[in-house]
Amino acid sequence: MAAFEEMGVLPEIAKAVEDMDWTLPTDVQNEAIPMILGGGDVLMAAETGSGKTGAFCLPILQTVWETLKDIQLGKTSKINKETPTKWQLSFSDRDTGLAVTPDGLRCQSREQKMWQGGRANKGVTAPGKFYYEATVSDEGLCRVGFSTANAALDLGTCKNGFGFGGTGKKSNNRQFDDYGESFGLHDVIGCYLDLDNMSISFSKGGQPLGQAFTLKSEFKNVALFPAVVLKNAEMAFNFGETPFKFPPTGGYKAICEASSELTATGVTKASSFKPKNNAPQAIIIEPSRELAEQTYKQLELFSGYVDNPKVRSLLVVGGVPVREQMNALSAGVDIVCGTPGRLEELINTGQLALQNCRFFVLDEADGLLKAGHEKLINSIHGSIPKLTPDGKRLQMVVCSATLHSFEVKRMAERLMHFPTWIDLKGEDAVPETVHHVVLHIDPRVDVSWGSLRTHVQTDGVHANDNVRKGNNTPETLSEAVKMLKGEYCIKAIDTHNIDKAIIFCRTKVDCDNLERYFNQLGGGARNPTNPYSCVCLHGDRRPQERKDNLESFKRDEVKFLICTDVAARGLDITGLPFAINVTLPDEKSNYVHRIGRVGRAERMGLAISLVSDVPEKVWYHGEWCKSRGKNCYNTRLTTEHGCCIWYNEPQYLADIEEHLGVTIQCVGSDLKVPVNEFDGKVVYGERRSNAGSNYQTHVEQLAPTVQELADLEREAQRVYIRRQYGKCYPWQRGG
Repeated sequence: MAAFEEMGVLPEIAKAVEDMDWTLPTDVQNEAIPMILGGGDVLMAAETGSGKTGAFCLPILQTVWETLKDIQLGKTSKINKETPTKWQLSFSDRDTGLAVTPDGLRCQSREQKMWQGGRANKGVTAPGKFYYEATVSDEGLCRVGFSTANAALDLGTCKNGFGFGGTGKKSNNRQFDDYGESFGLHDVIGCYLDLDNMSISFSKGGQPLGQAFTLKSEFKNVALFPAVVLKNAEMAFNFGETPFKFPPTGGYKAICEASSELTATGVTKASSFKPKNNAPQAIIIEPSRELAEQTYKQLELFSGYVDNPKVRSLLVVGGVPVREQMNALSAGVDIVCGTPGRLEELINTGQLALQNCRFFVLDEADGLLKAGHEKLINSIHGSIPKLTPDGKRLQMVVCSATLHSFEVKRMAERLMHFPTWIDLKGEDAVPETVHHVVLHIDPRVDVSWGSLRTHVQTDGVHANDNVRKGNNTPETLSEAVKMLKGEYCIKAIDTHNIDKAIIFCRTKVDCDNLERYFNQLGGGARNPTNPYSCVCLHGDRRPQERKDNLESFKRDEVKFLICTDVAARGLDITGLPFAINVTLPDEKSNYVHRIGRVGRAERMGLAISLVSDVPEKVWYHGEWCKSRGKNCYNTRLTTEHGCCIWYNEPQYLADIEEHLGVTIQCVGSDLKVPVNEFDGKVVYGERRSNAGSNYQTHVEQLAPTVQELADLEREAQRVYIRRQYGKCYPWQRGG
């Protein structure tokens, strides 16, 4: 507990950590938690099971709770205290969607459908001629000018507000007229208030645009304040405390130089910032429902230890009636964790607001990008204010399987603010605790497929190809591979007495067929003695079924989890000794993701890959397939406007070996693994006999190394003294 508190974690959350038996922070937690608590952007890569979910959930939960507590107690931070001696934008006299920087000289709104306005904390009264500058610092729509303290914040829509907009229109009391010319990014707008002649005018880039408004006599004794209204834009202000880019002439002076007799203070009450119910402070995007549920459960677990106020989290995924999630948002939510599809739906319909978002988290970012969600990520990021209404900068946390992916690097450079890289994984490599082997399958050599009475149902690619034994066409050999892979999958299970494994198939139909075959051999899915009891995990299964199947596997109610790459990404399943790749992935990094499911917590694991030596024809449904594979029977090749390709596993194996810089060991058809050449006699699923230190004994085991370091340090000091003072030490010299 003390270790977490030393990083700045609240005692209540540290207590949660202690109750979870997290004796010490993991490496990724040790690096990430202080950075996130300190306000930085973090880009991290670590293995599943390394504690990376806790690394971002802990500090985000704490920051959200502290914000809610400040609101509850009515506390105001330094940015909420209006300072009458300094001209700046007001932190209280503004719409909640208008973010203001702590120095009060820059504002921003990321609302794309609504205008968000605000005023300065001080205004001026007659007589006098006053000037300030406003610079467009980001693309968007904006109006700038002057208004009274009781005017509408939507500048120019009531009789007390006078604005000049980027479209080249001047506006007052909802009257929009052509004036001057349009302006945009980097343009500097000069705002002139002549209370001697009762007029308002503007300039662009130092060039006067002429008189815009004549003020009625009723404004002679009313204070006028610098004002602004934005829609998905940003502006910076200079009230004269620093030199103007285009100093005014004609007797105008900086508005900050107005005498105290002519200055009026604006709204000086403490900021009443309070997030809207449907505007969470944190949004976490996960690539799959299962990962979203894992993260949500961890948030809920930690939240149980902090109360008064309660941090409210919401799981936003498909398969759940959207009305339930809308009701939860209306009731109030602080942290949202969900999948891209449902998040996009709620954001686009206005049910989920982004104006108060403080944290934007992309978990398994490489998976999100590969699944085609980059456009959505960009859209959400562009809609979130980079400064929240209470003046806090948006923080991004990105977790990725590897930080060396070009797509992830490019996204980080574009969206993140000087992120700290925490790379505890480095380039892809297979852990020492994983023994991975390959079995080559060649139906030209192993002709047993021709005499199989029962075999796994194949994917139907060759239903019309007249495949049969003795007809060694590419199609026949391809069909034979599909049959043999089912047999060797069963043989691997029997040979190694596998009673718990994750099995990867390339497609959802392959998963379904293998599940059906296992249940056929084992006496049925409901047979409690089925030696091949299994469940499936892929996108076509109903959400509740996927959840139940995963829990059944985790509780050891079934022995095998059959899944696709997408469904299994990021799942943390403890105590998993075996993995079987029925087909190699075409993406070489996915090979490491797959076999990395085993061999965790210093336990030995075995991964077996079944590799065809002949090309296999498989389904490949692209964007051109209207049903994206559902009830599709177009077995022509993609080059012929079909939905099939020839899968070249030997090439994929070569790519994987080149990527890892190793030659993967091959085993024979008996699937015997030469354990003596691996790590002595091992038992998969059990700890290595030479496993490293644990917490209880690490002091004793590290003592010799610490002593050696101390000896080296003393010797280094002796060498330095000899070179500096000669053979004798300074205290041995006379005088």
